[in-house]
Amino acid sequence: MAAAHLRLRSLLAIAVVVFVVVLARLRGCRAATFTITNNCGYTVWPGLLSSAGSAPLSTTGFALAPGASQAVAAPSGWSGRMWGRTLCAPADGGKFACATGDCGSGDVQCNGGGAAPPATLAEFTLDGSGGLDFFDVSLVDGYNLPMLVTPLGTASTSGSGKCAATGCVAELNGACPADLRVASASSGSSAAVACRSACEAFGSAEYCCSGAYGNPNTCRPSAYSEFFKSACPRAYSYAYDDSTSTFTCAAGATDYSITFCPAAPTSVKSSGQNPQAAGLQQLNDTMVYFGGGGGNPHSSGATTASSHSPIAFLVAIALAALL
Repeated sequence: MAAAHLRLRSLLAIAVVVFVVVLARLRGCRAATFTITNNCGYTVWPGLLSSAGSAPLSTTGFALAPGASQAVAAPSGWSGRMWGRTLCAPADGGKFACATGDCGSGDVQCNGGGAAPPATLAEFTLDGSGGLDFFDVSLVDGYNLPMLVTPLGTASTSGSGKCAATGCVAELNGACPADLRVASASSGSSAAVACRSACEAFGSAEYCCSGAYGNPNTCRPSAYSEFFKSACPRAYSYAYDDSTSTFTCAAGATDYSITFCPAAPTSVKSSGQNPQAAGLQQLNDTMVYFGGGGGNPHSSGATTASSHSPIAFLVAIALAALL
């Protein structure tokens, strides 16, 4: 009887250990969930592009009606970019096309195509160097609509203060300099639908940070990049704008919200204050923290309880069964 009881306890312990291992593997496969929300008053078609060598996501494009959201899971080690396409419809010949952010696939799914500039881009590398997620919002390829990326369910990493919301919540199209402005040919209106970067507009090495200007010492901010930076201080405005524009969170403990038109429409023309600050809690004048769990976002070693407790609990059960 005692031997049978011992065998039962041993089998239970083995089963629990196997379950813990499987759970750990599953947790490692799922690095983050992106919840993409459209707060614009019009339909937006998100585009998603995986970097070379990254596993493809479950979708590369879809339609989001006003007020709608869709969640997309990404595996550990994934890197890529996401953006919003606007003014989309079947073009001549029935192929799908968009006035801004078009990926050239002729379909709602981008199927490996990237965003044609100008487009506001959210860029991610999950579980990168030092066990961190890296992310940014870039206007280096221009701007087409407001976007906010918000980390969810985590505190800042090791007190760095860089696990923070970033993006560009301002409506820049109306204030776009005339030589950067893009109007929709299909609409017949002269109203701007996007705002090009100086590199896209003029193609010079100085604006594109190429050739002799291909390093941070020679490629400096221009009057055009400062237009974007003054309105959206946390977004990349030119290629070497790293110090104020790259953000990090603990890998595997953070999900992300990507919101188009995150705030009430705010025009740079109509507001004397920085529109990037509208409706956002300030942190050290330059960053915003939206991590879950409350507390000081600069506290050292802060993590969410859900990061470790389920596995630790199951390991404890396995050890108890062996005793």
